[in-house]
Amino acid sequence: MSLSISPVIPAGSLSTSLQPSLLSSDGGLLLRPWAVDDAVVLQGAFEDAMIRRWSMHRLTSRADAQEWIAAAYSRWREERAAQWAVVPADGGEILGRVALRWMDLFHGLAECAYWVLPHARGRGVAPRALATLSNWALKEAGFHRLELAHSDRNEASCKVAAKAGFALEGTRRSALRHADGWHDMHLHARIQGDA
Repeated sequence: MSLSISPVIPAGSLSTSLQPSLLSSDGGLLLRPWAVDDAVVLQGAFEDAMIRRWSMHRLTSRADAQEWIAAAYSRWREERAAQWAVVPADGGEILGRVALRWMDLFHGLAECAYWVLPHARGRGVAPRALATLSNWALKEAGFHRLELAHSDRNEASCKVAAKAGFALEGTRRSALRHADGWHDMHLHARIQGDA
């Protein structure tokens, strides 16, 4: 059976090359693929109370973290998702993570996610990293729409989304279960052509 529309991003468009590293517009941050040597930092991130509160994932060992990094490489090759470590552009320790948690190339859709490690919070890392990823995804990779969802109780994430140009579109009621029960989720989106 044939379809009446063609893919927004043809299959193979991303996976034919290595996952790119992305430099923020101010030159201060670099988004780079996770490396095997990052496993200790990644494991430690999931021990942070704030990250644990909002994340569904648990990494309880270095092996878990290494497996997560290996899976990130596989998901890029399969064009299903992409993960980046956020680091200072001039070198230094990991500040956080930004991701396209899932990608639908046919429809040109993807969902963004992010977190920042405690030592880097309050410095604008998350909105700058999210804006960098969004600009690449919309302008270079060819996605039409990027979404992000966060608990309506996560005010910091709402501020990050707004600063990165993601418009609040509404609330998905009782949409995701966290460790403390069901949460309403704010839905934000940025599309091609948004300022």
